[in-house]
Amino acid sequence: MGDMEDTLLKKRGLKCDDENIGVVSKKIGNIVENMEGVQENFSQFSPGIDFNGSRRVPAKKLVIKNFKVKPKPAEDFQTRSWDKLRNAVLAIQTSRPISTSLEELYQMVENLSSMGQAEKVYNQLKGLIEKHVEETVGQFLGESMDKLIFMKKMNEAWSNHCQQIIMCRSIFLYLDRTYVLQHPGVLSIWDLGLDTFRKYVLTHAVVQVRTVDGILMIIEQERHGDMIDRSLLRSLLRMMSDLQIYADAFEKKFLVATEKLYSSEGEQLVKQLDTPAYLQHVDTRLREERERLHYYLDTSTKWQLFHIVEKQLIAEHLATILSKGLDILMEENRIEDLKLMYNLLGRVKNGQAELCNRMADYVKKRGKVIVINPEKDKTMVQELLEFKDKLDIILEECFKNNEKFVTALKDSFEAFINQRQNKPAEMIAKFVDSKLRAGNKESSEEEMERLLDKIMVLFRFIHGKDVFEAFYKKDLAKRLLVGKSASVDSEKSMLSKLKAECGAGFTSKLEGMFKDMELSRDINTAFKQTLKNIQDLGDSQLDMVVNVLSIAFWPTYPLIQVIMPPFMARYQEIFNKFYQSKYAGRRLQWQPSLGHCNLKANFNSGSKELQVSLYQALCLLQFNECNEIPLEELKERTNIDDEEIRRTLQSLACGKARVIVKNPRGKDINDGDVFIFNKDFTNALYKIKINQVQIKETKDEQKATEERVFQDRQYQIDAAIVRIMKMRKNLSHTLLLTELYNQLKFPCNPPDIKKRIESLIDRDYIQRDKSNSNQYV
Repeated sequence: MGDMEDTLLKKRGLKCDDENIGVVSKKIGNIVENMEGVQENFSQFSPGIDFNGSRRVPAKKLVIKNFKVKPKPAEDFQTRSWDKLRNAVLAIQTSRPISTSLEELYQMVENLSSMGQAEKVYNQLKGLIEKHVEETVGQFLGESMDKLIFMKKMNEAWSNHCQQIIMCRSIFLYLDRTYVLQHPGVLSIWDLGLDTFRKYVLTHAVVQVRTVDGILMIIEQERHGDMIDRSLLRSLLRMMSDLQIYADAFEKKFLVATEKLYSSEGEQLVKQLDTPAYLQHVDTRLREERERLHYYLDTSTKWQLFHIVEKQLIAEHLATILSKGLDILMEENRIEDLKLMYNLLGRVKNGQAELCNRMADYVKKRGKVIVINPEKDKTMVQELLEFKDKLDIILEECFKNNEKFVTALKDSFEAFINQRQNKPAEMIAKFVDSKLRAGNKESSEEEMERLLDKIMVLFRFIHGKDVFEAFYKKDLAKRLLVGKSASVDSEKSMLSKLKAECGAGFTSKLEGMFKDMELSRDINTAFKQTLKNIQDLGDSQLDMVVNVLSIAFWPTYPLIQVIMPPFMARYQEIFNKFYQSKYAGRRLQWQPSLGHCNLKANFNSGSKELQVSLYQALCLLQFNECNEIPLEELKERTNIDDEEIRRTLQSLACGKARVIVKNPRGKDINDGDVFIFNKDFTNALYKIKINQVQIKETKDEQKATEERVFQDRQYQIDAAIVRIMKMRKNLSHTLLLTELYNQLKFPCNPPDIKKRIESLIDRDYIQRDKSNSNQYV
């Protein structure tokens, strides 16, 4: 209201100025008109030529002199003037027409001021205003007045008072421009009106209490959902601001009432509502308070008001909100609710920090379930990738990629993924193998690249990267040797990612495997040229391809001596001589377990081409000599290990493509079983691939791989200890452990390190200090 009245006052003041100027301009206009008349009269005596046509006569000077005696106003001028002014003020206060024009009243004030009566006029006006306001306060002291009626009457009285002061000021504006400006301690007429209303109305104990209580009552009604007259509240609160009692009379009580309301509401609703509904309620409350600030509250209340709402609805129940709802929201991927939670908790001290900690706890707890459970080993990596994708979306859309949340997420993943030592690294390597293996048609090259990038994110979290390398190398060898790699580009892309992450030393053996395959292609090209020059190969022409592998790069395979058919043994012998002629001094070891063949088979339905492993080929070739062969005889003829030959025969006799049959029938291969060539075998395809029965990697094989990793780690620990002691010369046990942890890239336990130290002492690489057994030299 204050702004409105002030604007009206300024406009009215300008109007009064214009009116006063209009009075003056009228006088000047009259003078000009009279002067113009004079000019015309004088011009009759100053023409260039007289009536008879004689020459111009010079103009005569006219001298105007001041009055000898200063004119005096009538004796009752001051009395009559003030009577008219008082009647005008009373007419304004009683809403009656003013009998005298405003221009004349303004001139009276000006005249009285010029006669030295300005102070007297000001005081008389002040007395009239105070008397009227003092009479006004009586209407607000009734005992049985309804609060809403009281509020409306107060607003009406205030509005009328402001209008009256504006009208009075337009009449007495000359006092503001002269007397008030010349006396700094004297209030302007507008300020006088405000001060008087404050003094006689709103500083009255009963009136002030009723006014404030009425305002608080209306605000409380609105907070409980009732429709209210916001313009009434806005007018009354602007009145308090203009009268400078807003902070002391209203704001303190308002904030106390607000704190009481939201304290009770928060305690009740946080128990009744689930977390999303409660957060929505808090957001609604904050929006409502923002609207109140916009419509009728003073802006000075903003900070304290929001602080109270945030404290009572959020800060006081922070732990309950997080413990009750965060895990559910994260689990159900409630993006909008999480976004709201992040924004609301960011409004209170330590809110987002606590949210970050609770998020980290959830990630550790949920991730541990995925990693620790052995039943989920097959789906572990896929679940981890999906879990990471979900968290990345939440981090971006809900938590705005806050650096603290990003760091907490990385730390949480690293914490839970290494709780089960070695297994996650092994499963990640096997997952990569399943995706890079031929037959995986589920993704394009771009999708494969994105998948490899995601896998590398998980790879960064694992501590046992050497375990990953061991299993990855074993699977890579199978893909390269059996030709099951889906894409050479994808293989090399994965290799470059590993190299960028862990350095050239980590991938040197893997790169060596690829180099061996490239060299083998060149060797086979040269070998084929050599075969063309050999005449005594007989009727059995083989297209033999040999992969020559360096033991240093490839996994270690057990040596198995099988009995090869003579024509195949002949080719092996030729290749041995050819290779020795090219690389003298090198020794070849044949690995039949990694070989595969294409056989042409003749059945009653026609010939077929069978794609089989070398073990399967050796077994099938025995049926060229006879149609029925017992299990024991097949073992003797091929010299294949018992477990391996049973698995091989099971794939040929019990699988989908049964090129031989077993007697008696059954799924398992037992002692005494006889195998018969199936002449009646039929298949719609010409090329038939018979897969070897895949056995799950046994615990012994896994343990063997882990043992190799452990052995490699021992060498690294020994080398690190010797390197540190050479540099430091003398070091305590504790400092040595600290240095080792800084240098080693894999987790190791103090007991294992202690064993390596004892081993080095036994081998005289280091020794204990004679005076201090805890010191090494």
